[in-house]
Amino acid sequence: MKISLYLLAFAFLASCGNSNKSTNTAATTTTNTTSSSTSSSSEMAVETKTKSNMQQGMLVGEFDKADLEQEAFSKWFNEGYDEFNPSAEAMATIKKNISDYEIIAFMGTWCPDSRRETPKVFKILDEAGYDMSNLTFYGVNRQKTTTDNIEKEFDLNRVPTVIFLKDGKEANRFVEYPRESIEEDFAKIVSGEEYKNSYAD
Repeated sequence: MKISLYLLAFAFLASCGNSNKSTNTAATTTTNTTSSSTSSSSEMAVETKTKSNMQQGMLVGEFDKADLEQEAFSKWFNEGYDEFNPSAEAMATIKKNISDYEIIAFMGTWCPDSRRETPKVFKILDEAGYDMSNLTFYGVNRQKTTTDNIEKEFDLNRVPTVIFLKDGKEANRFVEYPRESIEEDFAKIVSGEEYKNSYAD
C-alpha cells in the first residue's frame, strides 16, 4: 500500500501537464512538502538577472537565457543546446518568417519536457537571428503559476508552451512535445501552414 502511495505521489510531481483543479489545495500541500526534499541539490538558490526569483530551486517568473546558463541549470541547458542540430530546411523557413512574430513562452525548470525542449527553443531562435527583445520567457512552479499569475492570460495547462503572436493576437502555440520535430513544428507555425499542437482538438 505504501509503495502505491509513493508511486502515485511521484507520478504527480513528475507531470508537466495540468492537475485537477478540484484538488489544488491538497496538491499544493503535497508538492510543497515533497518538492523541497526531492529538488536537485544542484538547483540551489541563485541570484537571477531578470524578474524571476527562486522558489525551492525553481526559476519562477520572467527570465532570459543567461539565467539558464547559471550553475543551477547549466548542465542540462548547455548540454541540450550544444547537442541540438536543427534541420537546415526547417531553419530556412523559420529565418524567413519568424521576425513577424512576438513569442511568449512558459517552462518549468523542474519539468523533464521543459528541460528537453527549452534549450532547443533558444538554439532555434539564436540560429534564426531572432530579435530576443520580442521574446518573453516565464518560469512556472509545480502548480504552473508565475509570480504575477501571467499564465492566466494565456490558458496555460502544460509546459513547455511556446505561444506565437502576430499583430498582437495568438497565431498558434507549441505545447509540451513536437508533432514532428520542434523546428519543423515551428516552421509550420511561422509560415502559416496548418498546425495543431499535441493537445489541440
